[in-house]
Amino acid sequence: MENKTPILKLKDITKRFGDIIANEKVCLDVYEGEILALLGENGSGKTTLMNMISGIYFPDEGEIMVKGQPVSIAKPEDAFNLGIGMIHQHFKLVDVLTATENIILGLKEKGGLDLKKAAERIKEICDTYGFEIDPNQKIYNMSVSQKQTVEIVKVLYRGADILILDEPTAVLTPQEAEKLFNVLRNMKKDGKSVIIITHKLNEVMEISDRVTILRKGHYICDMETKSASVQALTDAMVGHAVELNIDRPEPVDPKPRIQVDHLTVRSQDGVLKLKDVSFTANSGEILGIAGIAGNGQKELLEAIAGLQPAESGDIYFIEEDGSREELLGMDPLKIAGMGVSLSFVPEDRLGMGLVGNMNLAENMMLRSFRKGRGVFTDRKAPYDLAEHVVEELEVNTPSVFTPVRKLSGGNVQKVLVGREIASAPTVLLTAYAVRGLDINSSYMIYDLINKQKKRGVAVVYVGEDLDVLLELCDRILVLCDGQVSGILDGKTAQKNEVGLMMTKVGGGEAE
Repeated sequence: MENKTPILKLKDITKRFGDIIANEKVCLDVYEGEILALLGENGSGKTTLMNMISGIYFPDEGEIMVKGQPVSIAKPEDAFNLGIGMIHQHFKLVDVLTATENIILGLKEKGGLDLKKAAERIKEICDTYGFEIDPNQKIYNMSVSQKQTVEIVKVLYRGADILILDEPTAVLTPQEAEKLFNVLRNMKKDGKSVIIITHKLNEVMEISDRVTILRKGHYICDMETKSASVQALTDAMVGHAVELNIDRPEPVDPKPRIQVDHLTVRSQDGVLKLKDVSFTANSGEILGIAGIAGNGQKELLEAIAGLQPAESGDIYFIEEDGSREELLGMDPLKIAGMGVSLSFVPEDRLGMGLVGNMNLAENMMLRSFRKGRGVFTDRKAPYDLAEHVVEELEVNTPSVFTPVRKLSGGNVQKVLVGREIASAPTVLLTAYAVRGLDINSSYMIYDLINKQKKRGVAVVYVGEDLDVLLELCDRILVLCDGQVSGILDGKTAQKNEVGLMMTKVGGGEAE
């Protein structure tokens, strides 16, 4: 590719946010008809770099060239006019509109927009690349993979030749991910250029042609995928050799700790989220929860934690002597007052887990402020804990007095997980504990979770990476449409088996 002219070229790109340098003199080449994977640890500057290409940020220094010509990308409209489109991890769609209406939203055409012609053009794009979508279907009736398809078709409809996908398989089943890869391969054959930001290195090896690696805001190297390995990519990202094995120690004297019986939960607007869910989480083991996003995982953990009211059913905490305490109907404060030490890492880390405007030490204090004497809170212990979490989990922050909203998403997640585990729980509930984390940080979290298991903690782990669920968990409960599709032994379960159960109620036998 050295003899070809890049379709997109970044030269010495620098971006600062106050005293923080997100990117410094980064160079990047993207060629026509290739799939480029962009890798790096949390805070390495991947998303910031892509946001400059897509017009969300403007570089402080450096040059961007498209098709050999210098360009200025000051807003997303400029990027679209240059044939650049970004598909974000969190979709930007209007639920009450159809696929066609979302795809043409904001466009201006002479004589007005013709929905029928637009739908025909959308069908042409789908037929060309292998998408499966109904142009007239409402967004709120779509699965996650269908919504993603709408986002991709939207940028193609606008004429994008360069597509940027941020964590495109984060919430897809293995079958859906394979469909997406086939579509990307068809785009590549058609001369499109695709940049993927992902933490799933096995997928990088499967789909990409070339890999570019960033570390702490700097360009490190790029290499052809065919001559790379998962270990080599990881070492380049981190800067030193990393052990890539997930331990699965045998369960430690497993005894029933949390028992859920016939739990049914509805959302505030009356939508059924969980239907007749029953299972037991044991001490000294990790129970994995698998399912497509939005199939009741969030409501299940929140109901156990006392944050979600239930329509019917029971949730019991089982003591060492076998006695049971009803948790349903109790708020977190009452649960703690019963002597139940329960930690919860929620899916919404800045909405429910942490306060964005508070610094790291103050967020640690949210767990311990009642332990102060009289009207005074203990500030030393939270400060010490914050320092410990920063050091232990390698949180990239200027200091423990930095507001957490100024940290990258992955570093925010480290702070939250570190705080919850430090409270020495009996039950640990984690919703997507490694979402947005690079591979090195993820393995730190897996190690921490295994340490909790060895302590005899009952761990409930909601995850989106099936490879990790199969390696880490002792048992895997699969949810589909808010129902238990089956509970499998983590040692013998197969990835495709779990994937099928995620899309079909009754796909396996529950224990």
